[in-house]
Amino acid sequence: MANRILIVDDAAFMRMMIRDILTKNGYEVVGEAQDGAQAIERFKELKPDLITMDITMPEMDGIVALKEIKKLDGNAKVIMCSAMGQQAMVIDAIQAGAKDFIVKPFQADRVIEAIKKTLG
Repeated sequence: MANRILIVDDAAFMRMMIRDILTKNGYEVVGEAQDGAQAIERFKELKPDLITMDITMPEMDGIVALKEIKKLDGNAKVIMCSAMGQQAMVIDAIQAGAKDFIVKPFQADRVIEAIKKTLG
C-alpha cells in the first residue's frame, strides 16, 4: 500500500508542486490543507502516514500546528517546508518534533529523500 501523505501549505501552487513530486514517485496524497488549523482537522480525519507542513501560514503557522498534531499523536511524522532564511524557525520545528525539513523551491530528489528517510 502506498504511503498516505497530507500536504499543508497556504500557496496552492506549492501544494500542487509537492503533490506532483509525490504522486510521480508512487506516494498517495490523501489530502491538502491551507493553514495550520485545517491541517489539524485533516490529520484527525485522514490519519496520514506523513505530513509536509509549511512553516509560515496565515491563521495558524506550521510550528503551532505541529505541536498540536504531536499532542494528538506523538508518533506523527511531519516534514517542515521553509523558504530560505528561516533557519531559526526550522530549529524550533525540529525541537517541536518535526522529523526533517525541505527548503523551497522544492527539489524533487530532496523531497523524496526526506520522505523515504522519515518513513523508514
